[in-house]
Amino acid sequence: MVKNIPVQEAVGKVLFHDITRIAPGEFEGRSFKKGHIIRQEDVPMLMNLGKNNIYILDLKEGYVHEDDAAFRIAKAASGRGIGLTEAVEGKVKLVATGSGLLKVNTAGLHAINSIEQIVLATLHSNQQVTADAPVAGTRIIPLFTDTARILAVEKICRDCYPIVEVMPFESIRVGLVTTGSEIFHGRIEDKFGPVVCSKFAAMGSEVFRQIIVPDDVSVIMEAIHELLEQGAEMIVASGGMSVDPDDRTPSAIREACGEVITYGSPTFPGSMFMLSYAGTTPIIGLPGCAMYRKATIFDLLVPRLLAGERVSRADIVSLGHGGFCAGCSECRYPNCSFGKI
Repeated sequence: MVKNIPVQEAVGKVLFHDITRIAPGEFEGRSFKKGHIIRQEDVPMLMNLGKNNIYILDLKEGYVHEDDAAFRIAKAASGRGIGLTEAVEGKVKLVATGSGLLKVNTAGLHAINSIEQIVLATLHSNQQVTADAPVAGTRIIPLFTDTARILAVEKICRDCYPIVEVMPFESIRVGLVTTGSEIFHGRIEDKFGPVVCSKFAAMGSEVFRQIIVPDDVSVIMEAIHELLEQGAEMIVASGGMSVDPDDRTPSAIREACGEVITYGSPTFPGSMFMLSYAGTTPIIGLPGCAMYRKATIFDLLVPRLLAGERVSRADIVSLGHGGFCAGCSECRYPNCSFGKI
C-alpha cells in the first residue's frame, strides 16, 4: 500500500502528505503541500530536507489518510461555537467562532486519546476564550490509519457529545452594591465600581445600576432587594467580605438570599468569595482583591455564570487544585496555571 522510492525517481509523482521545513529562528512550517506534483527543481530542496526517499501511497479500502482522519475527528468532537481549519501537516485545529466559555468533556477526551494512534489535545476547560482563538488540535500519528479507529472515535464523540464547545455569554443586567461606610460618606473614592463594570462589559453584559451603601446589614439587604425588584439578573456585592467586625456584607447576603452555596473559596486571591442564589439570580460577594488583581476568583467563576451554568459547591471545591496564583512579576493570565484543573 505504501511504496518507498528514491526522490530522484519521484518527479511527476503526487505527494500524499505535507513535508515540513524547520530552520531554527527563521522558519517552521509546511514547505511542500499534500497534492503537490514533484518537479525536477524540487529534488535538491527535498534532499536538503532529508527526504532522500519519497513515499507513494496506494490507499486501499478500509483505510483513511491523515488529513481526512483529522478532519473527521475534529468534526465529530466539535459542538457549538467551534470552527475547523483546513488540515496542515496532518493536523486540524478547532477554533472558537465567538467569545464565550470553553467547555471540554474530559472523560470523552481521555477515551479518545486512549485509542492508539489518535491525538486530540485541548486547552483547559472552563476558561474564557475569544473569537478565532485556537482551543484544540487533532491528528493521527501515522500517515494513514484503518477506518475502524476513526469509527471508534466518532462513536465516543456521539456518546459524550460534545467533546469541545464554546458556550456563548448571556448579555444580562447586573446590579452592583458597593459597601463601605468610608465610600458612602465620601472619605475615599470608589475604585470597585469601574473595575466591575469594565469586566462585565468585556463579556457583553451591563451594570445597569450601582448602589453605594454603608456597612449596615439592613441597608445592604434593602439595596439587594431593590435591585432584584428592578430586574437584576445578577447582583455583585463588592467590599466588606472579610471577618472584620465592621464588614457586614456576608451577613446581609445570607439574610437576603434563599440559598447560600459557599462563603469561602479555595483560591488565592479570592478566598473570601461568597456565592448565593435568590431563586435563579446569582448574588455574589466579591472580596477586595478583585479591585486591584488582574485575575481572581471573579475571573474563574463569573464567566461560568454568564454562560448560564448554575455553579455548585462541588464546582468551587474543585478549584483548590490550580487555585493558587503564583504571583508572577508580569501577569499573563489566562495563559498560566491559575484556575486550571
